Amino acid sequence: MSSPATTPDTSTPPAKAAESAAPKRSLASRLLTRPEIGAAAAAIAIFIFFMAIAPPFRTLPSFSTVLYASSTIGIVAVGVALLMIGGEFDLSSGVAVVTSALTAALITYQLSLNTWVGVVLSLIVALAIGFINGYLVVRTKIPSFLITLSTFFMLRGINLGVTKAITGTVASANVSQLDGFASAHAVFASDIPLGFITVKITVLWWLLFVAIGTWILLHTKIGNWIFAVGGNADSARAVGVPVPKVKIGLFMGVAFLAWFYGMHLLFNFSSVQSGLGIGNEFIYIIAAVVGGCLLTGGYGSVVGAAIGAFIFGMTTQGIVFAGFDPNWFYTFLGAMLLLAVLVNLYIKNYASTRR
Repeated sequence: MSSPATTPDTSTPPAKAAESAAPKRSLASRLLTRPEIGAAAAAIAIFIFFMAIAPPFRTLPSFSTVLYASSTIGIVAVGVALLMIGGEFDLSSGVAVVTSALTAALITYQLSLNTWVGVVLSLIVALAIGFINGYLVVRTKIPSFLITLSTFFMLRGINLGVTKAITGTVASANVSQLDGFASAHAVFASDIPLGFITVKITVLWWLLFVAIGTWILLHTKIGNWIFAVGGNADSARAVGVPVPKVKIGLFMGVAFLAWFYGMHLLFNFSSVQSGLGIGNEFIYIIAAVVGGCLLTGGYGSVVGAAIGAFIFGMTTQGIVFAGFDPNWFYTFLGAMLLLAVLVNLYIKNYASTRR
């Protein structure tokens, strides 16, 4: 006797059934797997600390100063964070900022050109530097630490030597009287009234770059490539990811943002000291690490790097407002770096066990 035919129950689609079978993660669990959660907690704690002990920190003008200090770090830190997620470093970003500013200043002043000519030419120079860094890394397989360290020393010497040879001093001439200065100042260095507070335009540019970087990282194919290249370049290459192009593009992205900040320096102060920028590359890297980027690549967040920059902005200004010795800032810097590395490793390990 044959058994009656049975029909499968199709009232619940397979995808829905799998979804309902999978355990739902709590909000706390989801938050703890975010790379920027450690930086966010630190930022809240530091903000409360300075609000409590430094009365000037509580005013809107002081907060505007904090935002400006954060933006001067955060603009370049966006590119550095993406590069670190892609598994590379750039130790030349600090002096590259000054190289861009000096290029624009020296060309326009010495040749009596419109300042926008210098802006465009300096952008070309900056992108060329980024391309050379990236090309040498992917072509020679030499670690980016060594390639960009070499670039750092070369640019440092060029900045000082060329400026001294042309101007006889270690600073560029004042370019405020040249054609186009007013419009360039409006784009790169103006003050923007927001009704309740006035901020430097760099703050708005910084937020825009963070938004663009986050969109690229989380919502585009290029973002997937960046994570793949940083996680395992050989595996990424095996599945068709254009690893050399991604890496070169990331180095050029850092160069572009270094150029942008260099233009701010030039048009905010009208002149640039050739010795500036030395050591800032470590600040950008630390901001990215504090924000959740691993030194090994393949993991991190642009938003986290922005929070890291905000932490440094609060600290540099908060120490002054509280009347502390500013030299303690470097102690804080080292402690934050060590703590961030430990927290980021914990979060990454926690995230991997929750997938």
